[in-house]
Amino acid sequence: MNLARFARARFAHLPTPLEPAPRLSAELGIDLWIKRDDCTGLAGGGNKTRKLEFLLGEALEQGADTLITQGAVQSNHVRQTAAAAASFGMACRIVLENRTGNQAEDYLWSGNVLLDRLLGARIRTVEAGSDMNAEMALDAEEVRAAGGAPYVIPGGGSNAVGALGYVDCALELTTQANDEGLVIDHIVTATGSAGTQAGLVAGLAVSGADIPVLGIGVRAPRDRQEENVFNLAIETATLLGHRERVSREMVVADCDYVGAGYGLIDQGVADALTLAARTEGLLLDPVYSGKAMKGLIALARQGAFEGQTVVFLHTGGAQGLFGYQGELGSML
Repeated sequence: MNLARFARARFAHLPTPLEPAPRLSAELGIDLWIKRDDCTGLAGGGNKTRKLEFLLGEALEQGADTLITQGAVQSNHVRQTAAAAASFGMACRIVLENRTGNQAEDYLWSGNVLLDRLLGARIRTVEAGSDMNAEMALDAEEVRAAGGAPYVIPGGGSNAVGALGYVDCALELTTQANDEGLVIDHIVTATGSAGTQAGLVAGLAVSGADIPVLGIGVRAPRDRQEENVFNLAIETATLLGHRERVSREMVVADCDYVGAGYGLIDQGVADALTLAARTEGLLLDPVYSGKAMKGLIALARQGAFEGQTVVFLHTGGAQGLFGYQGELGSML
């Protein structure tokens, strides 16, 4: 598999560490390792940085001068996109959707939103349920009308180009496992906009690595989440020239840990954040990695990974904790 044929802007801190988690392993009764994609650099890091390397590569190849993207108010993807734009001297326009309806000051102005502003992004906020693609198209038209050259990045950076970042991660992870003499039985990660899980599935399938990936859903019901991941994994494998290597049974999501909805936290999330922090000094976020860890903890305690070596892909996002300080403070 030759990823060098795809345009790429290199700025991520790679490879990210693959670390054992002995105290959390003992707590859960499994052999748990953490793939530290919270350490990718770029304004605090996170999984979107890998995707943005390929998306920025394409944007620069096309001569773009403005990045446009969207996400929820406390979006990690938006923060990393704003940072990527700043580091390449590009303008950035972002559309934030208040999906949760949260009107707390820390949610609307702290955490990732504060960093978006610090990074110089132009921010526009819309109501929950807005057509975000149409909203980005309005921004793109404004940029063109002013003589600029926009490049529109979908939410989460989740298209086939962005998913190449997690094809690359799949190759990196298997190389690290081989170097460690580590036999991985399962990879567990948060799954939302689908690009991370789809890229992993496509990368593992095309490279011939036989490692199942479990996505812990943070938003959509299982049937829709799996359909989204599968479709994107097929698109990504097609881009790599090996569509036939991805099968439907490779895509598995468990969406039983979403709770009340996207971006809404509960005691189970707070407990997962606390356990990870107090056993391993590991900071997770309340929306993605925290819910994925909530699911991993529950499944491990049910015996789902008994006797297995599990890699938890840490997608980053601890910056978002500060947008939830009012809620979390009463749960810790």
